[in-house]
Amino acid sequence: MRSTIDFTPLYQSAIGFDRMASLLDNLARDGKPSYPPYNIELVEENQYRITMAVAGFAEEDLEITTEQNTLVIAGRQKARDDQREYLYQGIAERNFERKFQLAEHVRVESARLENGLLHVELKREIPEAIKPRRIAIGNGSDLLEQQDAA
Repeated sequence: MRSTIDFTPLYQSAIGFDRMASLLDNLARDGKPSYPPYNIELVEENQYRITMAVAGFAEEDLEITTEQNTLVIAGRQKARDDQREYLYQGIAERNFERKFQLAEHVRVESARLENGLLHVELKREIPEAIKPRRIAIGNGSDLLEQQDAA
């Protein structure tokens, strides 16, 4: 039995984060199994890595695209001509498409496939215009002097 989480308080108390609350709400509703398995790791302060287990997929079977803060990783294998008879099949060989919502200013730097693992390197680059800055606090006399001069 799956429980639902009400994210309404986030909408009321978080200014400018309504998109994030919507994403969390969508994630809570999404009951799909996670295939293929993946990890998301923090490499450095503004660098991330998605590692996805894609055993059985060749480089030409994988496609990575980004569009409007969404990273899409898809795997499509070509149909095989041989007729194999499995006694047990534990390695999934089905097509997949995984979507990841990227925060603003996160871009894909590179991707590499090694030993059945797809590594996608991400970097967050915050523009200077929106970086935090310190605001000096005046005592109010500066404002009075400017009004007297006018």
